[in-house]
Amino acid sequence: MTATERPLVRPEALLRRGRSSRTSTAALTDVSVRACRRLTIELLDRLHRDHLTVVDHTAFDVGASPANEPWIGLFGNHDSNVTSAELSGTIVVHDKRAWAALITEGSVGLGRGYFEGWWDTDEPTAVVQILIRNIEPIDEWRNKLQNKTGWATDRIRSLLPKPGRSRNQEDISSHYDLGNEFFQIFLDETLTYSSAVFPSAEAALVEGSQHKYDRLLAKLGVDASHQLLEIGTGWGGFALRAVDTTGCSVTTTTISTEQLSEARTRVSKANRDPQVTLLDQDWRDLKGQFDRIVSIEMIEAVDWRDYDRYFSTIERCLEPDGLVAIQAICVPDRRYERTKNTEDFIRRFIFPGGFLPSIGAISRSVSSSTQMQIVDVEDLSAHYAETLRRWRMKFDDRIDEVEALGLDERFCRLWRFYLAYCEAGFLERHCTVNQIVIAGRHWRPDGLSLRP
Repeated sequence: MTATERPLVRPEALLRRGRSSRTSTAALTDVSVRACRRLTIELLDRLHRDHLTVVDHTAFDVGASPANEPWIGLFGNHDSNVTSAELSGTIVVHDKRAWAALITEGSVGLGRGYFEGWWDTDEPTAVVQILIRNIEPIDEWRNKLQNKTGWATDRIRSLLPKPGRSRNQEDISSHYDLGNEFFQIFLDETLTYSSAVFPSAEAALVEGSQHKYDRLLAKLGVDASHQLLEIGTGWGGFALRAVDTTGCSVTTTTISTEQLSEARTRVSKANRDPQVTLLDQDWRDLKGQFDRIVSIEMIEAVDWRDYDRYFSTIERCLEPDGLVAIQAICVPDRRYERTKNTEDFIRRFIFPGGFLPSIGAISRSVSSSTQMQIVDVEDLSAHYAETLRRWRMKFDDRIDEVEALGLDERFCRLWRFYLAYCEAGFLERHCTVNQIVIAGRHWRPDGLSLRP
């Protein structure tokens, strides 16, 4: 069966997580809605920058306005002397559950309310940016609290069972096995599902994807003599680019059924079978010795308690004088401890089982569990925001094709909010994307070469 003949994996595995909502099935009283609404408005009244307009069409349900007349709230800085850096957005509330979801579930409730249609906006990225900017004081207080109590919660969590291989497989499948046809709609022709690195503002998305691959290969100095291991195949874009531009041999592994099938098809069509070895193998089981190792946005699927094992596995598979490149989505170190115990919108609905490292956490694990050393870190967060913007624009432009796959409005709204939510996160540096180069214990620099 070819990739195009495969039945599409439906998105229920992601959307059914909404059924555990504290607000989606429970009957809400007017009293509880008023309380949640009042608290939200009090928080919005504290906006110290930007502009947010809230239009509440449920106001007559909670006694805030005359019957059938929407309540409109204007929040933020409304001085005439605004700066170009300030943002504006409008939220339209259609269902009273939106208020309760936001207060009781935070970002999970915010995202749930959007894909359920309880609230709407024409500017999802700007709205999320405004919220990120203005919850910073609360966020910092929560970070400090977790930093003081993390020693205790870490001990408790370390005793709990880690996600097993079957759970890892289920989590990966619920996202990446949505169907190759779906991802082909909004990704570029390389099927790259990670941040592009644009050589210029005018560059096409496909150019950015290829430039990202070339940049990683150049940082590692890959040439035709090298055996390269890739942990996390995607749809084979990096492996094909590496072979085509350097002549090296690539071994690449994934546990996504759909990605492996498509990668095999693409490698075969390109007549690269002799140079590309495709594995259906968990990273824990990798064997062999390689000159270079690359892993692009795969560490996010590794539990924090497995970092030492992950980097030890990489070192075991690396020639002592070899190099490793990891592209990783990271949270700032100040938020890292709290993310261990926090489930946000992305972890609930998009990447179940996902976990974002920090640069500090990666550095600590590399130094404590291996003899390798980090020799270069490059921040490319602005490029991810642009990548996500282009994916979202393409997704919306081709929404008819998405719906033709049998994906309903709830899923389309979920995906649109996911892309906007992530774009806002990178724009506000709520998260970052970094290329990290790690050297084996016997690697030494060749002359005075600098980062490409």
